[in-house]
Amino acid sequence: MTGFCHHNRTTPHHRAPHRADRADKGYAVTINASGRPAGHPSGMRGPVPSGALPAGAAPAGVLTAETVLGPAPASPATATAVDSTAGGGRSVALTFDDGPAPEDTRALLAVLRRHQVRAVFCLWGDHVEAHPEVVREIVRDGHELAGHSMHHDDMSDWEPERIRADLRQTNAVIAQVVPGVPVPWFRAPYGNWGRTPEVAAALGMQPLGWRLAVGDWEPPGTDELVRRVMEGVTPGAVVLLHDGGGDRSQTVAAVDRIIPELRADGWHFDQPARRA
Repeated sequence: MTGFCHHNRTTPHHRAPHRADRADKGYAVTINASGRPAGHPSGMRGPVPSGALPAGAAPAGVLTAETVLGPAPASPATATAVDSTAGGGRSVALTFDDGPAPEDTRALLAVLRRHQVRAVFCLWGDHVEAHPEVVREIVRDGHELAGHSMHHDDMSDWEPERIRADLRQTNAVIAQVVPGVPVPWFRAPYGNWGRTPEVAAALGMQPLGWRLAVGDWEPPGTDELVRRVMEGVTPGAVVLLHDGGGDRSQTVAAVDRIIPELRADGWHFDQPARRA
């Protein structure tokens, strides 16, 4: 098993940019000291703008903060990977693989909090077990969760039964850390999908692809990462980056620059479309 997630540049069943009349709405949840949503599901509260944190979002380390958590349940998942944003147009969805990592994920959360951007974190089960408190911080700050397998194995030649067992184990580990918090997405390690899309969809998780992978698994320098995003982004793109699996300090620094630069150029931040 390697220490980074080297993704292929394609996603299964690649589709043209998805456009919708409006972005999906998110719902707020209160997280108590155990990591459990207080009063879940009755703790659900009114809609908040997708892609941005609510005013006054709590800093890391406060376990009773009110956070934004995921769009309301939609239609059943499909086996076609999503690679576009909910709203389309000049929007971008940021997604991060291979965490949580105690240093880089926390630094990234601080950047996203400062810029008021919501993202999707694709969680590696072993890292969830090692750093449960970081997962709680991700949820508390209003980001969405995706499964990224238990041990980051290449599943491309696995039979469905083996895939199903792994995905269920990963979700169970996440549920122990943040009970009741949805895991609406799945992304295959290395982008080697095999039969994982159909299995994930049957378990209620939408396969989450991407349209732009900037290659931060082999850090090329912060300036180069910024250039790759600014020159490679297209309307409605899901962007793949990493917060774990190695030193991701360059990614954190790049995201801190990319967000204001994209906004200055007329882009906004959104969540991935709920279905392809």
